[in-house]
Amino acid sequence: MTDTAGWTLVIHGGSGIIERGRLAPEADAGARAALHAALDAGSAILSAGGAAIDAVQAAIEVLEDDSHFNAGRGAALTFEGGVELDAAIMEGTGRRAGAVAGVTTVRNPVVLARAVMEHSPHVLLAGAGAERFADEREVARADADWFVLPARRRQLESMRADADWFDVDMKYGTVGAVARDGGGHVAAATSTGGVTGKRWGRIGDSPLIGAGTYADDRSVAVSATGSGEFFIREAAGHEIGARVRLLGETVQQAADTVMAGVKALGGTGGVIVAGADGSTGWSITTPGMYRGKTSGVGKQAGERIVSIYGDEA
Repeated sequence: MTDTAGWTLVIHGGSGIIERGRLAPEADAGARAALHAALDAGSAILSAGGAAIDAVQAAIEVLEDDSHFNAGRGAALTFEGGVELDAAIMEGTGRRAGAVAGVTTVRNPVVLARAVMEHSPHVLLAGAGAERFADEREVARADADWFVLPARRRQLESMRADADWFDVDMKYGTVGAVARDGGGHVAAATSTGGVTGKRWGRIGDSPLIGAGTYADDRSVAVSATGSGEFFIREAAGHEIGARVRLLGETVQQAADTVMAGVKALGGTGGVIVAGADGSTGWSITTPGMYRGKTSGVGKQAGERIVSIYGDEA
């Protein structure tokens, strides 16, 4: 049954050193267009009475296919020059979740993560095993020409020339979506190429349930972006949900408190949050984060916001 609180959708396209002086006008316009397209995809489902889990997947697929972001096409490259893609999806009704890590040929990793959730007894599959599972589920594949862009090659070459080769600031971003549907259920999804120059099969917070991705109908849905190692150590997604559920904090209070904890550990980034009560929020500790949100009741959509820089709404 649809209730009066309606539906909400919040998305991000990554956080980091994203400033007006660093981002070309065409890149700014392209990123905003992609964020609008992702909001269109997700809100079309929610406004028709669809489920939050379907909405977040639809929004993520749009962002994975858009080269402005670090997920799917245009993903950051490993130290060896390839892609290793991670994704997760979770729904709040039964806290079911699916995730994949280190996949190299799956066009939309969020689709494979959803398949893990719905068609396997597991939560997280990695590497060659995840690729075999993709074969079994007939998940769409792509080759290196789809994923690897010249700009990412140049970025990697510049980094490899520097002795300090690890991109801890996450200058190009992970994508995420959180939603609450008209039935009061929440869901979250996150997808990423990781950090430029990553080595040794590094996996960040994005596919780790309770760290970069989390959803619980008793509290919130969360997707994170930033310095993944610190979000893992903070158990950021679960921590936000626990503060809302057990301490009675608002979504914004919980997000700000947890992001302060991440920063105290040495990490930066951002989170987006959709509360089961219909509230939304985001919290950012970097100069910018690609982000957007919309809401509505039934087919009636409310205000839409798309922002990039820290001084925007």
